[in-house]
Amino acid sequence: MRVHDDADPKFSAMGKSKLAMKRPSTVVFRENPNKAQKTNENKTVANAKNSDRTNISLHQRRKLLPVYILRKRLLDEIRRHSTLIIIGETGSGKTTQIPQLLLQAGVAGSSGCIGITQPRRIAAVSVARRVAQEQGVKPGKLVGYCVRFEDCTSPQTRIKYLTDGMMVREAMTDEILSDYSVVILDEAHERSVHTDVLFGVARRAQNLRKLKNLPSLKLLIMSATMDPVKFKEYFQAPALYLEGRQHPLRIFHAVSSQQDYAFAALATAFQIHREAPANEDILIFLTGQEEIEAATVAARQVAKQLDGQEYPPLKVFPLYAALPTHQQLEAFKPSAPGMRKLILSTNVAETSVTIGGIRHVIDTGVVKARTHHPTTGLDVLRVEKISQAQAWQRAGRAAREASGKCYRAYTREEFEKMKDMPIPEIQRCSLAGVALQLLAIGVDITTFDFMDKPPKESIDVAVNCLEKLGAVKGSPPQLTTLGRTMSLFPLDPRFTKVILASVEHRCLEEALTVIALLSGESIFMDPPTKREQAYNARSRFASPEGDHVTLLNVFRAYQSATQKKVWCHENFLHHRNLEYGSEVRQQLAALAERANLEKASCGTNTKQLRKAFLEGLYENLAELQRDQTYVTVYSKQPVTIHPSSTLHGTKPPLLLFTEVVATGRCYLRGLSVIDPAWLTQKNIGPGKRD
Repeated sequence: MRVHDDADPKFSAMGKSKLAMKRPSTVVFRENPNKAQKTNENKTVANAKNSDRTNISLHQRRKLLPVYILRKRLLDEIRRHSTLIIIGETGSGKTTQIPQLLLQAGVAGSSGCIGITQPRRIAAVSVARRVAQEQGVKPGKLVGYCVRFEDCTSPQTRIKYLTDGMMVREAMTDEILSDYSVVILDEAHERSVHTDVLFGVARRAQNLRKLKNLPSLKLLIMSATMDPVKFKEYFQAPALYLEGRQHPLRIFHAVSSQQDYAFAALATAFQIHREAPANEDILIFLTGQEEIEAATVAARQVAKQLDGQEYPPLKVFPLYAALPTHQQLEAFKPSAPGMRKLILSTNVAETSVTIGGIRHVIDTGVVKARTHHPTTGLDVLRVEKISQAQAWQRAGRAAREASGKCYRAYTREEFEKMKDMPIPEIQRCSLAGVALQLLAIGVDITTFDFMDKPPKESIDVAVNCLEKLGAVKGSPPQLTTLGRTMSLFPLDPRFTKVILASVEHRCLEEALTVIALLSGESIFMDPPTKREQAYNARSRFASPEGDHVTLLNVFRAYQSATQKKVWCHENFLHHRNLEYGSEVRQQLAALAERANLEKASCGTNTKQLRKAFLEGLYENLAELQRDQTYVTVYSKQPVTIHPSSTLHGTKPPLLLFTEVVATGRCYLRGLSVIDPAWLTQKNIGPGKRD
């Protein structure tokens, strides 16, 4: 199938985008007859189709979901078992309906809460809103949600959707999760760090209640795709299979490999736009905010050029984790009759959430993942291939409500070479934060019952890191008073150490600001067509001390601006990312107050801020060599200053970095100039602190 004509003038607007730098040859797709999922044309599906047409009430639509149809058998099984694994196909209604059925049937008792965890904030918020709507209540009363920066619950809340990270934090102050009668671990196949920790924490809470003769805790583990044998063994529980509302799904693979997957995806989207009927919306999976923003600009340019022609009007929506919740929810609204919606998303749209109207999915086959290398001690961020399980999850987004098509921007051979399942995050990330959280709950990470135990080397490195930061001591490791304070902050322990060290260096205000900005996406815009203006705007805030002080300069100017949105636009800054940074800062400031940290500002003496950073990130140092290249001090890894850094083009003898980004070469991002004399003052350096 031909989906893009290079000579077509309708695509000329893309020439201005950085996505057009490597124009691919024509993207040709071939349908995969073996892998195309067949529909189960039963009565339920026929009814579901009619329900869409006649726009029947929400209540009647619920009755068509497989979970509702099978509710009696499902409730019997849930009552019989203290732990149950539910494998429910996409569209079965498990995430929205099971909590409502449990409440209605009295499984949670007269006052117990049903907690449903989600790996992502957007899923927790949107599903809670949907369930509140079905219950005919406002979110925050009977049905609520709790995510970072937003607690929309009350004492009356009986159904509570929350991110798995939030439930882990709740367990730190309440190890038996006493607020809950039922805990549902949804999207268990995602295997995020917090999900894996929660598996063990929830099981432990269940056992502790049994030992103390307290009311029991019921555990439900739910997913659309998982390895049932592994889950059954770990939880010592039976598995129940639910069929979904299946709609026909056709899969097309690219005939040849694509060099520029982002451009190939956009070209495919506009070919679909020219051929498909209105209101058949399109979803493209990309890797991160920067890529999505660039693609959004390019897509809007093309859409503008097509305006007034015979094609439906096109509205383009970005979707990624750092977007404020209200903007994320914009993408979920149905497109107006006669229009089309194009959503450019990271893997936040991969699971849980049904985005109404999607009939075409374009899967680029890649994801941005952070991997920790215990041997070098570095966290490396790189774009990598997804697994086959993720590819099927993505494809399934096209057939949630009606028949759909998935275009894979990779060949069938490339698909077959992909791993079956993604590597659990716990096996590839830094475990220092996990170790600290577990110790705060009262659990030793070295003996914790993980479903997939992380490598011993990673655990040793994590405990060693916490010892050096002064958070733990002894064997088995015990939390120190400092460690207990550190566990209050939902941050990498090294960043928390920076905050605590900033008290001594009299720069707490500045440390909170910079760490808040580092915990989100970049605040600097890099429009492909206005690179020079953006560079000039950035240089107004640039500090010879490095990127951390530059971030501080930007935030101070942002705070004093009256028309913040206009000011950001003029200075090529991301308003929403600065807004997000402000929210994070407020939360961190509240936590600092709770920890009784003394407020102080270093004013213009920003050397103090760099000294505080050195205390937390002392292992993240790179030294200038005789040949004018940089090598990391601890792991002797050759590295280069990232072009986006304020220090690009300069050669300070010693640098502190925040992260390493691998794109062929290893680039350092988030830099500060360090005075070598500070290392001896604080007894920091290779071989020290051991």
